[in-house]
Amino acid sequence: MAWHINWFSRELTLKNQFIMKKSILLIIILFLNFSATKACDKCSSYNNSDFKIKSATITHKADLGLTVWDIKVEGTAGKTMPKPVGQLNGAPVLAYVFPSTLKSSDIGFGQAEGIVALALTSHPDFEDTPLWDENLDGNYLNDGLIWHAHWVLLVEDKRVGGGLSVKEFTKGDPKVVLPPTNPGMAMYMDSPGFNIVAKGNSIKVIVPDFRINNKTNFKFDVVSCYMEVSTGAGGSHDSDGSKPMLGVYKVYTVASGNLSLPYSVK
Repeated sequence: MAWHINWFSRELTLKNQFIMKKSILLIIILFLNFSATKACDKCSSYNNSDFKIKSATITHKADLGLTVWDIKVEGTAGKTMPKPVGQLNGAPVLAYVFPSTLKSSDIGFGQAEGIVALALTSHPDFEDTPLWDENLDGNYLNDGLIWHAHWVLLVEDKRVGGGLSVKEFTKGDPKVVLPPTNPGMAMYMDSPGFNIVAKGNSIKVIVPDFRINNKTNFKFDVVSCYMEVSTGAGGSHDSDGSKPMLGVYKVYTVASGNLSLPYSVK
């Protein structure tokens, strides 16, 4: 009996290691793809020291049951925000993103495939955190510009210069699993309401352990990037197919230099 348990445990460990290595290999391939693509002209105005990453850490605070995700930049973290375009279609999104080896099931996305990432975002043209009033003015629908957190699933997408987009799905698909805090768009995105603190050259987000299935042994990396919304001619949240609903058009900095997800939780 003990032999069978040991064998099963070893096989499970090997399987998990294979999945982790597969995720890291995929993200390296994606990085090599987008690094060779054409530049995004309108993205260049935001490419400054506020998005030049110096270091990134995730620290587990066992006594508090949470992790602190911290990015340090050369400039002032969170100071640069997108300029509004006045509509959802073509709306700019600036982001600091933690791609990780967490599983989709760890964050409430069921068994969906993709790269689990925590994105700290700012976008003045739309609101996607209707449960949270980040600027504390009593209006829950006007604070997209304030830095806030999203869980997303990233997938390869050759339609955009950054080579990645947030994974989409067909509305009403019964197989799709999302947390109840999702913003109601037809893509794998959640608005968990995690607290973000930007001060000096650091931007931090606090994530309770139970919100990541009590996982504290995963790997991660950090990128800063320009993203953009495409709704098509109809102006809805549905992409017209020529561009992703929310794609990465320009990557400014990668903490590791090659998106190999080399960092571990401390």
